[in-house]
Amino acid sequence: MAAKATTQIVSDVNHLRYFAVFFLLSCHVASGDEGTWELLLPNVGISAMHSQLLHNDRVIMYDRTNFGPSNISLPNGACRSSPGDAVSKTDCTAHSVEYDVALNRIRPLTVQSNTWCSSGGVTPDGTLLQTGGDLDGERKVRLMDPCDDNSCDWIEVDNGLAARRWYATNHILPDGRQIIIGGRGQFNYEFFPKTNAPNFYSIPFLSETNDPGDENNLYPFVFLNTDGNLFIFANNRAILLDYSTNTVVRTYPEIPGGDPRSYPSTGSAVLLPIKNLVLEVLVCGGAPKGSYNLSWRNTFVKALDTCARININDVNPQWIVEKMPRARVMGDMMLLPDGNVLLINGGSSGTAAWELGREPVLHPDLYHPDKPVGSRFEVQNPSTIPRMYHSIATLLRDGRVLVGGSNPHAFYNFTGVLFPTELRLEAFSPSYLDTKYSSLRPSIVDPRPQTTVNYGRVLRLRFIVSGRVKSPVKVTMLFPSFTTHSFSMHQRLLVLDHVISFKLGISKIYEVRVRTPSSAILAPPGYYMVFVVNQDIPSEGLWVRLQ
Repeated sequence: MAAKATTQIVSDVNHLRYFAVFFLLSCHVASGDEGTWELLLPNVGISAMHSQLLHNDRVIMYDRTNFGPSNISLPNGACRSSPGDAVSKTDCTAHSVEYDVALNRIRPLTVQSNTWCSSGGVTPDGTLLQTGGDLDGERKVRLMDPCDDNSCDWIEVDNGLAARRWYATNHILPDGRQIIIGGRGQFNYEFFPKTNAPNFYSIPFLSETNDPGDENNLYPFVFLNTDGNLFIFANNRAILLDYSTNTVVRTYPEIPGGDPRSYPSTGSAVLLPIKNLVLEVLVCGGAPKGSYNLSWRNTFVKALDTCARININDVNPQWIVEKMPRARVMGDMMLLPDGNVLLINGGSSGTAAWELGREPVLHPDLYHPDKPVGSRFEVQNPSTIPRMYHSIATLLRDGRVLVGGSNPHAFYNFTGVLFPTELRLEAFSPSYLDTKYSSLRPSIVDPRPQTTVNYGRVLRLRFIVSGRVKSPVKVTMLFPSFTTHSFSMHQRLLVLDHVISFKLGISKIYEVRVRTPSSAILAPPGYYMVFVVNQDIPSEGLWVRLQ
C-alpha cells in the first residue's frame, strides 16, 4: 500500500512537471537517555509567545496586551489605559518581561500596544526591532535597546509600518535593514527602516499559496541565499525572490504529498549549517490538508511525521523526504552550536490556533544533518510540561535551550481546560553539556567578549581544554533568532573555514585560526555567538560583532 502511494505521488509530481524526486525513507531512530531538563522559574508572569536573546545575555519575552491582567505587575505601581482590552480597561500588569540568564531573574517591561502574533529581530547594533501585531499594534514598530542597569524599556513608533503586519516574517538583510514579509491579508513586503522607494511591494506568491478558509501561508519561512536573494517558503512550496527588483528568479517544486507546512498547519524550518557555501533548507512537521477546518469541528487529524530537505542552489533541486520519530505540529527547530538541529515542543494532532492542538509531544528529537539518510534522528529525554500553541524555544550562549510559553486560549486560563496557560520556564540541556564531557569542553580565553570582527579576516581564538583536543577543532558562528509560532526568524549558523590550529607550548592553551565570513550576503552584520567545538563538544559562546 505504501509503495503504491509513493508511486502515485511521484506520478502526480511528474504530471505537474515538478522537478523533484521523492524519497520517503524509513528512519533508524537512536534512543537513550539523552539531554536533561531543569525548571528555571515556576512563574515568569506572562506566557512566553515571542522571544529574543540579546547580546547582553538577557532574553526578551512577551505575549499580548488585550486579554486581561498577567501574573506580574508593572514596576512602581504603573498602569496603562487599555480601552481595547476585553477583560480590563485599565491594566496594571506587564505583558513583556526581560529574563536575566545569569541571575535567573525576571524584570517586567512595558508595551503600550498589542504585540499579539507579531514579528521581529535584532538590528546590527543589537537593538531588538519588533514589528506589528493586532488592532492598535498592527502598524507599530517597537525598539528595545539592551542595557545592564535595568533602565531600558520598549520605545514605540506610531505608523512605523506601511501595512498591517499580523503573522508576518522578518529577515535581516546584508545592508542591515529588515524586510517584513506577508501577514494576514498582506500579500506584499516592506522594509524597516523605510526607504524612499514605494511603501510596499506586491508578492503574488503569497496569494497563490493562500488556501481559502485555511490560509496555510502565514509566518512564511524566509532565508537569505548566498546570491543575495531570499528563499521564501509558504504552504508547501517555495520561490527565490530578488527583493531589490521584486523578481522571482526561481520557483521550487512542491514538497511531495502537497500537505501544508505553514501556519496554521504549523511545521517549522531551519537553514542547515552553512559550510563550503552549500545551503540546504530543512522543513519538518505540519498538518495534512484540511486539518485546520476539521479541528474546528473537533476532528483532530494526526500531524505530519516527515521532514523535507532541499539544496536550494542545486541545478535541479530535489526535495528529499525523511520520516521523523513521531508526528509533530507546532514544533520548534533550533540550530545547536555543534551543528545539529533540535526539534522540540508541539503536539501530534490538530493544528495551531486556539484550542485546536492535541496530544502533546514531550520528547525532543535531535537531527544530525551529516549522518546518512535514515539514521539522522535521535530521541531525547522528555519534559513533563506540554508546550502547545504559543510556545517558544531559544538557544542560550551556554548551549542550553530555553523553553517557555503555551497558551492555546483566548485569555489566561489556568483551570478547567485541557492545556492550562503555562507560566513555567524550563531549560533543556543537550547531552554535550553532560559532566562526562567536561574534559573535552573548550573554554575561550581570547578574544574578549563583544570584540568587533571584520569580514574576510583571520579570527584567532585561544581556548583551554583540560583533556584531549582532536585537530582540527570546528568553529561555528550563530546569529541569535527571534522565535514565535514555531519559527525562529534570522536563525543562521556558519561553520567557519579553518586556517590552522595548534597548542601553545606545554600549557593547556590552544589556538585556532579561522576565516570570518567573506561578505554580509553570507552573514548579515550584527552580533553573533562564536563557539569552538572539540569532538562535538562546544564551548560556551563568545559574543562578537561582525561588521
